[in-house]
Amino acid sequence: MKQITTRPFSVLADCGNVYRFLLDIYERDWRNGVPAPFFEYAYSSFASWMDITWSYKNRIWEDQGKIAAFCFYENPVTDIYFSLRPGYEELADEMVAYADANMPHREKAIQLILFEGQEALKKAAGRLGYSQKWERTDMQFDFNDTLDHPLPEGFHFVNPQAFDLDKIEKCCWKGFDHEQEEGPWNRQDEQNSHLLKVAPHATPNLAVVIADEKDEYACYAGMWWTPENKLAYMEPLCTIPEYRHRGLASAALSELYRKMKASGATHMTGGDNEFYRKIGYKPAVTWTGWQKD
Repeated sequence: MKQITTRPFSVLADCGNVYRFLLDIYERDWRNGVPAPFFEYAYSSFASWMDITWSYKNRIWEDQGKIAAFCFYENPVTDIYFSLRPGYEELADEMVAYADANMPHREKAIQLILFEGQEALKKAAGRLGYSQKWERTDMQFDFNDTLDHPLPEGFHFVNPQAFDLDKIEKCCWKGFDHEQEEGPWNRQDEQNSHLLKVAPHATPNLAVVIADEKDEYACYAGMWWTPENKLAYMEPLCTIPEYRHRGLASAALSELYRKMKASGATHMTGGDNEFYRKIGYKPAVTWTGWQKD
């Protein structure tokens, strides 16, 4: 017989428990909620882009000490996610009602982020007056296929043992176009790189870095290897502006494919950008956003 209890999430005590729970319920189409690295990446990167001051509002449901469900926000704090263990769909109404009443609204109302397959949660959201407002589909690369794009002339892969964290952060700063609004790299995010390096399940040694002939970093592809799910969780991916459209990103993902397939991975994450489709990724994860009228 189920004995459901519920309690607030604690950053210091529960990150490991939630990680193991997300490993347990993972499906490739995210029908039960996000993969484990999604949560850990966000909550180990809070120095630069996550606001964890509201994390006490995240909520855990347990059945005799085993996590059955988890409700949490990411970035922005008004985006609410739900992870639900199969067989506990009866908690959906309570989870959505909790989010509706308690999650931080800040300057705007919350929106529920639900994945294709989370039918119990969608029905619960509808009963509370939410309706779907948008949809997008992320792609994955299936390792039954082959990803083999060449490294352009004049560039080289950096040996992981020689990775320079400062150069990686500079590459990401430029690669995500922060220079345009916030100025040149001046170690603004150096805390972030060190947090990711010590995150419990981070695998920074498996990342791919491409440098030019002057050894300046031109492209970075991060990797969170999740062997329990045979998942190559690729995050982030960026190329600095002056080297875009030369094939560096496709070469970096090809190198990750070779590394991770040898490690036993069966699939690798991507995004919804047309770039992924062009190099062989296929639609895999459908996101939907639900808001109140």
